[in-house]
Amino acid sequence: MIVLAAAVMLRPDGKPEPTPADAPHPGVLVSEAAMAGNGPQIPVTGPRVAPLNVQPLWRPAGEVLKRAKQTPNPQVFAFAPDPREREQRESLSRWHHIFSYSTKYRIKPDLARRIYDAAIVAGIEPELGFRLVRVESVFDPRAISPVGAVGLTQLMLGTAREFEPRVTREQLLDPDVNLRIGFRYLRTLIREYKGDLKLALLVYNRGPTAVHAALAMGMSPANGYESIITRGYRGRGTLD
Repeated sequence: MIVLAAAVMLRPDGKPEPTPADAPHPGVLVSEAAMAGNGPQIPVTGPRVAPLNVQPLWRPAGEVLKRAKQTPNPQVFAFAPDPREREQRESLSRWHHIFSYSTKYRIKPDLARRIYDAAIVAGIEPELGFRLVRVESVFDPRAISPVGAVGLTQLMLGTAREFEPRVTREQLLDPDVNLRIGFRYLRTLIREYKGDLKLALLVYNRGPTAVHAALAMGMSPANGYESIITRGYRGRGTLD
């Protein structure tokens, strides 16, 4: 068995010889016999090994936070919202509402889509739009009343031409045209009567002349139409 033992070089005055930091470290090989006093000692030299800078595997939380605060110019990654994701969410929400109304009122999704989109464009709450169309025409695009009201929202030709002067009776049978004008008319009435939804609905159903005449005589213009449409409805009628 060979053991490496350090040897100290002595000066003539008996003090140890200083060794430079980068000088070889003297030593001797000592055998078991030498350790017992019977074997020779063989001097050897070897490089001085620098001490290892061992980092602790665990640091206190306070030290970690302190080191993090001292880190200059930390990189912050900002992620901008993707407009395509927003469009997808809005599209999914739109179709969710359309299919919900289609199921609720037992109509085809295509007709539900037309009513929903027309209400949004006109600034009418879709729920109110569906209720109006159900009462007026029972969702029949070609419905015609005995007094000549036409289409899904049962528009009179004279009333429709106040909004689109060149519209024809045949065009009012087109669902998109009829819904566009009918919802614009309802929206105008709600604004004209300062948000009084029931009064606006009565004017839509009976016409302004009959409603104003009843009010002038101190009578209620109500005929039950407004109650049928608004029963269980908690909205304001408009989107703004």
